[in-house]
Amino acid sequence: MRSGRADFLLLLAGLVAVWQLVHWAVGPDVLASPWSTIARAAELFAMPAFWDHAGATATAFAIAGLISIAAGIALGLWLGLRRFAGDVADPILGTLYSIPKITLYPIILLMFGLGVSAKIAFGVIHGVFPIAIFTMNAVRNVAPVYHRAARVMRLTPLDAAVTIMAPAALPEILAGIRVGVALTLLGVLIGELFAATAGLGFALRRAMDIHAVTDIMAIALVLFCFAAGANAMLRFVERWARHGG
Repeated sequence: MRSGRADFLLLLAGLVAVWQLVHWAVGPDVLASPWSTIARAAELFAMPAFWDHAGATATAFAIAGLISIAAGIALGLWLGLRRFAGDVADPILGTLYSIPKITLYPIILLMFGLGVSAKIAFGVIHGVFPIAIFTMNAVRNVAPVYHRAARVMRLTPLDAAVTIMAPAALPEILAGIRVGVALTLLGVLIGELFAATAGLGFALRRAMDIHAVTDIMAIALVLFCFAAGANAMLRFVERWARHGG
């Protein structure tokens, strides 16, 4: 554990050093220094307007994340338990996952209009597909003995999914959730960049419009720290599940 912490600190120090070197090379008009970025982030934390934007992003992200997780797991379990349906849906899900979602944004705007609904929808279409794909493959990779046990006990597909398949496939499902949650956050932020009046993505776009380099870097740093923290928490849960609690 001490070695892991030392490696993390060395990596962090190396990233900060590279950041500072690039700042010196390109100048403050292109890249703010680490120290000015951290100082500006601290100033933003003291501003009520920043927390309004953060709250708007957190609300949209939380709703989109819950929808992505619930829909992705439900779809993945259903396709994983039905071999033929899964074989048909597998290439379709892969194609939808690989499509640049930004091309769908005009359709999202026409369906949901400007506001929080569009951000949530854009987050969901980013996160639901990887969760569904991971869940479907996780169920397919479950040992055959579990499938035979479900048939012997004459369980319905729903009962088999909830009581046998989901617990057996939990580690891989959690890996899919970790990927899907990260992409959901990305989708919400992209939605705020293009059409929103509140949120950290909107604040970032406004800073870009006036070329406020330090604000851009400070907001990006806050988002990076939040995403890294959420990913670390989900990774901890995933490892816990892999080791049986």
